[in-house]
Amino acid sequence: MKEIVKPIVVLSRCLELEPVRYNAQVIPYDFVRELEPFVTFIPVCPEVEIGLGVPRDPIRIVAVAGEARLVQPDTGRDVTAEMASFATSFLGSLGEVDGFILKNRSPSCGISDVKIYHGTDKSASATKGAGFFGGRVLDMYPGLTIEDEGRLRNYRIREHFLTKLFALARFRHLKKTNSMGALVRFQSENKLLLMAYSQKELRNLGRIVANPETAPFPHVIEDYEQHFQAALARPPRSTSVINVLEHASGYFSKQLTRSEKAFYRASLKKYREGRLPVSGVVSVLRSWIVRFEQDYLLPQTFFEPYPEPLMSLSDSGKGREI
Repeated sequence: MKEIVKPIVVLSRCLELEPVRYNAQVIPYDFVRELEPFVTFIPVCPEVEIGLGVPRDPIRIVAVAGEARLVQPDTGRDVTAEMASFATSFLGSLGEVDGFILKNRSPSCGISDVKIYHGTDKSASATKGAGFFGGRVLDMYPGLTIEDEGRLRNYRIREHFLTKLFALARFRHLKKTNSMGALVRFQSENKLLLMAYSQKELRNLGRIVANPETAPFPHVIEDYEQHFQAALARPPRSTSVINVLEHASGYFSKQLTRSEKAFYRASLKKYREGRLPVSGVVSVLRSWIVRFEQDYLLPQTFFEPYPEPLMSLSDSGKGREI
């Protein structure tokens, strides 16, 4: 990767940073420490921001006459209006941002799997949805990188999160250049990455960059952004990734030893079976790209979509649903 643009990430303050949970605890989270040197964090705790204090009585989402309300069952306090006002104000004045890492299952920050109760007593039945702040994030930033810390413990989800996060940060930097030439280079350097994610959007983006109507840069980049975000909306299918890996390995077919080819095939098999993240296979190809000085593949972001120190093989096994 020639240049690392630091993504801007809104982070729940209780994740590794400060003891702001309702029970005055901080949640240890190694991923935040690993990520910190490479991003700019914007910490937030909506519950503290609306004056609930630390420690505090827990809040929950309760359905009242078909409407979701945010209440403190132990005190009877309703903080729905305060939380809605804070979310609108904070997010509306946020400025540049590339992604969010929010506390999972939180009635304020959760983006899914948050319990929505049908009463205030402990035995009340519940459905699931998004928290008040997290739901507003999803509404206002549908194209950005938004995850909770529970799901990010799964390496496949984490790889997609990091890939998309750093891609959006690079794109944010590109927009400031006001240069069609820079856009052409950006498209070229991301070709294999986009090929893995969405060949349909790769073709759409190629037509936009060609710009047959010679539209001004602001119009072109707005159209490009919409399709670029659409391309990265979901993790790529493993079959599409394998096609790109095989395409790239073909550049070295005549230069590798038999044992090197066997090692690569074994790594690819592990990825196909879900026993190895794609970064494990990509690292093999990257070594060959550098070794043989393959000029076409060298600038491709597919081979280093985010900083190498973040390429971890650890996996809790949780949050496998994409």
